[in-house]
Order: sequence, then structure tokens, then C-alpha cells
Amino acid sequence: MIDIHCHLLPGIDDGPPTVEAAMALACALVEDGVTQVVCTPHVFPGRFENRRSSIAEEFLRFSQLVQQAGLPLELLWAGEVRLTPEVLDLLPLQELPFLGQGGGVKTVLLEMPDGQVPLGAEQFVRRLMNAGIRPVVAHPERNRAVMDHPERMQGLVDEGCAIQLTAASVLGEFGPRAQAAAQALIDAGWVQAVASDAHNLGGRRPRMKAAMQWLTKHYGADAAQNLTVKGPGSLSAHNLAVNAGTGQLGG
Repeated sequence: MIDIHCHLLPGIDDGPPTVEAAMALACALVEDGVTQVVCTPHVFPGRFENRRSSIAEEFLRFSQLVQQAGLPLELLWAGEVRLTPEVLDLLPLQELPFLGQGGGVKTVLLEMPDGQVPLGAEQFVRRLMNAGIRPVVAHPERNRAVMDHPERMQGLVDEGCAIQLTAASVLGEFGPRAQAAAQALIDAGWVQAVASDAHNLGGRRPRMKAAMQWLTKHYGADAAQNLTVKGPGSLSAHNLAVNAGTGQLGG
């Protein structure tokens, strides 16, 4: 499976605090059936001051350790970008980390606040789309406004957004409301990827294998494959190439 949303890099956000904890999480991803993972630390001005160049440096260090350990896990990198006006300042600086690129359009993993779909969200998305950047909205099923009204995502989808759900939400581990919202978004045909959003080996561990089994049971093997392999792979295609502008990595 391909996991396009995972907080694997150590010490730069609320993911694993140490290299040892990050390596343990990487091993858990392998055991969970993940073969390719995109490291997506938070990019949240004022809280997590990550940007493309700094993430690239941390990724290079950690990916070398994973290679030396011989883990059968391909690492890519991007960021989970908070929907806030300040992140737009990273665009002219070429410091916005991208998830991938395809058809001349870059993709970016975009996180909304937990409690609402912000006023101006559609205008924000439109500005990104006009710049050739397609947002992939991270875990909207965990947003309280979307839990109450999953149709709130209609406007963002109409603007061109893709949707990524959390594996644990699909399984009901974020509660019945988040699970119901996840199913409603799948049923609407708006979801392109299910990802782990793993942070640790406690309450935020990878749950991809169980989610794949759940999706297969409720939606069929083809849908499960589309949401855990094909869809995520299309969103993260050419990942290293699109992030090569830092001078740190190329692909």
C-alpha cells in the first residue's frame, strides 16, 4: 500500500520525538503492509515552522538511516500544510512542500482546522488552483462541521480538491461520527486516498491493513485497491522530482 500522509520524521512536529521512535514507526508501517510512505510533517506557521528546505534536510538524514537498516520501505516527502493565509507566503519563496505532480498540476496536502470549514476556504483553494496547485484535503471526516454535514465538502470538491481519509476513521477509531462522515464522503465519490496519518505506536499507529480489509468488505476489492494504492500513487507521483527545487534532492 501507499501511505501519503504520515508523521514519520523525528523531532520536527508532533510525530516521533526521537530517531529511535521514528525507526520503530517505520518498522510498524512495513508490518502493516505499507511499501511506500510520504513523510508529511506539519507546516503550520506559528506552531510548526517547517518549510520545504528544512523538511528536505531532515528527510535526507532519516532516509539514509532507513536505507542502512535495510527496511523494505520507500520514503518520499512533502508536508501537511495548514489552511492559513501565512502559508501562501511560502509560494513565492519556493518553500511550499508538494505531495506530487501530474498532468502539469502539483498537489499539496492541505489541513483544515478541526472545528470548521473556514470562511474563505474555497477562495483559498481557488488561488492555489490558479497557481497550478491542486489541494488534497487531509482527514476532513475529523472536522466537526463536516461530521455534522459531509456535504460541506461539495464546494471544495467542485473547486478541484481531492480528499484523503484517515485509516483509523474508516475503522471507527475516531468515533462513530467521523466514521459516518468518512462513509458519506466515499459514497459521494469524492475520496481518492486513505492514509495512516500515523504519529506514534500508541493511539496514532498505522492502521492501513485493517482499513484495507474494511474497505474490501464494505466496498469491494477494486475500491479498496483504488483508495490505498492507485489513488494515493497518482496524487504522489513524481514526488522527489517536484520537490527537487530545494537543491537537496532530485528524482
